[in-house]
Amino acid sequence: MRFVATCLLGLEGLVANEFKYLGFDGVSAENGRVLFSGDFDTMVRANICSHYADRILILLSEFEARTFEELFQGVKSIDFASYISEKDQFPVKGGTINGTLSSVPACQKIIKKAMVEKLKESYGVEWFEETGTLYKIRFLNYKDRFSIMLDTTGQGLNKRGYRAVSNDAPIKETLAAAMVDLSRVRADHTVVDPFCGSGTILIEAALKAMNIKPGISRNFLFETWPSCDLDMVEKIRKEYIAEENRDVSFRAFGYDIDENALDIARDNARKAGVEDRIEFSMRDIRDYSEDFEYCTLITNPPYGERMMDIDEVHDLYRCMGKKFIRKPHHSYTVISPDEDFEKLFGRAADKRRKLYNGMIKCNVYMYFR
Repeated sequence: MRFVATCLLGLEGLVANEFKYLGFDGVSAENGRVLFSGDFDTMVRANICSHYADRILILLSEFEARTFEELFQGVKSIDFASYISEKDQFPVKGGTINGTLSSVPACQKIIKKAMVEKLKESYGVEWFEETGTLYKIRFLNYKDRFSIMLDTTGQGLNKRGYRAVSNDAPIKETLAAAMVDLSRVRADHTVVDPFCGSGTILIEAALKAMNIKPGISRNFLFETWPSCDLDMVEKIRKEYIAEENRDVSFRAFGYDIDENALDIARDNARKAGVEDRIEFSMRDIRDYSEDFEYCTLITNPPYGERMMDIDEVHDLYRCMGKKFIRKPHHSYTVISPDEDFEKLFGRAADKRRKLYNGMIKCNVYMYFR
């Protein structure tokens, strides 16, 4: 099978490298997605192991379509009966980017109609009650090229299972994991987040340090399919659980000025099984100090767009520049949408990387010299 892993813009390289490390075949990165090949085993491993992808989809077909008739015929050529029975549910969702057929509702309607006609031919029935197993069809029209896909994940892969509650402006787990990777967190690191909020960055750091797979404690849509070998899935889970290494020296410290956010962070760390590795406490950035010999600081400070007014945010950046001083064996990784961050912080980053936090274009600024 051919698969598509969707992801935030800017994370394609990390997703591709992760899949190559896992031994997947035919890995190639495109804007906002990574393609790869494999079998059902590959699909299970991709869902359980991916730190950075949003979801894993089976690529059913790709074709050019500039008219609704071309779209109808392209969809109707797909053998949906290989997956969907005459009683199953098959909702359609998707999006269009720079395509002639730009109306998402119209495309949804045509794709659904074509699926119904194809399944009528396959099963010889006129009506589909759609009360059975759920199969979510997703489409993307990018510059008149349609990708028709089957969702294997269900709830997005950023939903690890530990964060039922979050603070007002949480960072997506997949983006937090990317920042952890860019900061090169290892099993013996001390990691600090002075704007920890609901604790996502520190929890993702702890999971990586102990080699705990991000999807190990959650379920996936494919597990509800009759074709799924649940014993095989459980065997793979046990394989990855056996590879976890909790005998490490990793420690993390999270600070925030919101006691409610800290309570949420503690609960999230407990649900993730890493509460013994992270210490949360109330502290203002203006009071920040630490005396660690080695320290990896990773943080997502408030943005003017979301939580504070822009002058307050700029004051925070200036304060951070004074507090995050150059020290041997210390590094600082900060994500911000502000193009003037380096100027306000007081020095140029040693390295920067463009990423998106949801729809907000950001840079990750890295200081390690």
